[in-house]
Amino acid sequence: MSAPDHGPLSGRRAQAARNDTRILDAAREVFLADPDAPVAAVAARAGVGMSALYRRYPGKQDLLRALAADGLARYIADLEAALTAEAPPWDAYVACLHRVVEGGGQALAQRLAGTFDPTPELRRMAEQATRLADTLLDRVRESGDLREDVSGADIVLLLETVMLVDLPGADRGAALRHRYLALLLQALHNPVEAPLPGTPARQEDLVARWRARSAR
Repeated sequence: MSAPDHGPLSGRRAQAARNDTRILDAAREVFLADPDAPVAAVAARAGVGMSALYRRYPGKQDLLRALAADGLARYIADLEAALTAEAPPWDAYVACLHRVVEGGGQALAQRLAGTFDPTPELRRMAEQATRLADTLLDRVRESGDLREDVSGADIVLLLETVMLVDLPGADRGAALRHRYLALLLQALHNPVEAPLPGTPARQEDLVARWRARSAR
């Protein structure tokens, strides 16, 4: 007896995988701009039908959780790469932040804060990312290259701000995001000419964002 032909099934699976990639890429763009956007906007941006989206993600919460997990996984990988790099601390930090901006995962995870109920696994990933980011920041601070009046939460919010920069045209927004990140890094690099006004953002401020919308 001949082996069964799995060609059509493989083809369907390949199409499903392509659809999933398109959906996640589209959702990343849509929800980074507007976390309250409807899933219909994601389907339209991805060029897939609502039925294809709902087969993979039965509800918006499922899609948001998947996006947050993907963003945190990317962020963790970038941080781990920086911590194992042989480059000087500041150079490793600069390269890491450019990778983070390129991937967009960290900023998206922050933008989605409070829009869904995180799972225990997502909480674990967020805690891991925070530990890694704190370790990397401490290493750069100990090198003397980072201005002393900046907190880790400051960096998170600055990266989120950079990721909101966008303009029409192929790669125009991406180029500007890296440009403004480079400008911010110059401001963060010691020595500095004057202290910053106000007080640094706190990690508690970021945690509170996850409770804000769910409490409404």
